[in-house]
Amino acid sequence: MDTRSELYAELAAVGPYGVRPGHALITMVEPHPGHEYAYNRWYEDDHYYSGAMAMPWMYAGRRWVATRELQLLRYPEKSAIAQPVTAGCYLSTYWITAGRHADHMKWTVAINKRLNHDARVHHARTHVFTAFQDHETTVYRDGAAGPRDFHALDHPYAGLVLQVVDADSPQQRAELLQWLRTRHLPRRLKGSPAALVTVFRPVPLPGDRMTYVKQVEGVDTRLTLLWFLETDPRECWEQHFAGLGEMEELGRTELVAPFIPTVPGTDRYVDQLR
Repeated sequence: MDTRSELYAELAAVGPYGVRPGHALITMVEPHPGHEYAYNRWYEDDHYYSGAMAMPWMYAGRRWVATRELQLLRYPEKSAIAQPVTAGCYLSTYWITAGRHADHMKWTVAINKRLNHDARVHHARTHVFTAFQDHETTVYRDGAAGPRDFHALDHPYAGLVLQVVDADSPQQRAELLQWLRTRHLPRRLKGSPAALVTVFRPVPLPGDRMTYVKQVEGVDTRLTLLWFLETDPRECWEQHFAGLGEMEELGRTELVAPFIPTVPGTDRYVDQLR
């Protein structure tokens, strides 16, 4: 069969190929009750690789899990992201090379159609919050010291907090982003167990996406923050994250959700999801 392998040499010779996380795929998923083990094994053994890491320009990835104990720490109770707010016990995060989002999307739509045709897609799951996103800024606790954002999915961080905030307009989002970058995040990071926070904005999914993934909401008004923690979120939640939603009228927090890393190749924590 002709694989047109000569095209790989041509593609590698042109275009951006830096290490910065210019884009991300952030996807929070809820396996259907009774399918938790099957979903975890499918994702760990097949989809994480064939549906993500094997693709061009997706150069780092990590899976996270929210046990029932962690789910019960989430807020606000009435969330525009998750209904109920405890929905979405698995989170996957991936970095995509800056300037390569469009190239990656052409590949990912095609490969997911192929995987679906070949019965390599686990359908007993719900996408609670799935979006490709463009990087806006990263704020560090320790300045130039420590891992950079492009290391974040490979560095052994002990936890992650997903925060989703909405503004009322594109202009207000720009003001919110400036406030986060220059005032709020530097202040919150001082003395925090979080080493860095990455901030992204969602972009629309292509029209030929898989039908089980709904179109992205809040493209012009939403920001997604990932807080990378050096300690288990349960050990520092009340002191550092219980009041994270305060936005000084520049926006409103629609979700604050803690996670811990999965242990690849195992079913650890699957029995603690319900």
